[in-house]
Amino acid sequence: MPRILIVDDSNAVREQLRRVVERNPEWEVCGQAQNGREAIDRALKETPDLILLDYRLPVINGLQAAREISRLIPDARILLCSMHVSTDLSEAARDAGCHGAVSKYDSRQIIVAIEALLRHETFFSAELLSSW
Repeated sequence: MPRILIVDDSNAVREQLRRVVERNPEWEVCGQAQNGREAIDRALKETPDLILLDYRLPVINGLQAAREISRLIPDARILLCSMHVSTDLSEAARDAGCHGAVSKYDSRQIIVAIEALLRHETFFSAELLSSW
């Protein structure tokens, strides 16, 4: 069963993401974090298969946390979640070790992205928009 760590500084967004993940009975939320430092610590402790990681985090931002997590836990898949996903942010996310980037407010896209990342594919929603 894939284990998913949810990282966002907003309690409401973390709960929303938890509900999205728990729609699939085959996925398990293994923990939550509210800042970049806590994300790194929880990732080391929980060794999740996938991390839903907010871009704008206190203490350490999402891109810095992604770099550190991908260095420490290279098998973990990282999905950057942001309010606004752009081509520039997607490129920065990829450079930081993320395997995808989506809007944290589009639950259908989050599910599709999680499925893709768990198949060891990538999913960058901004690339989909720019290819139309």
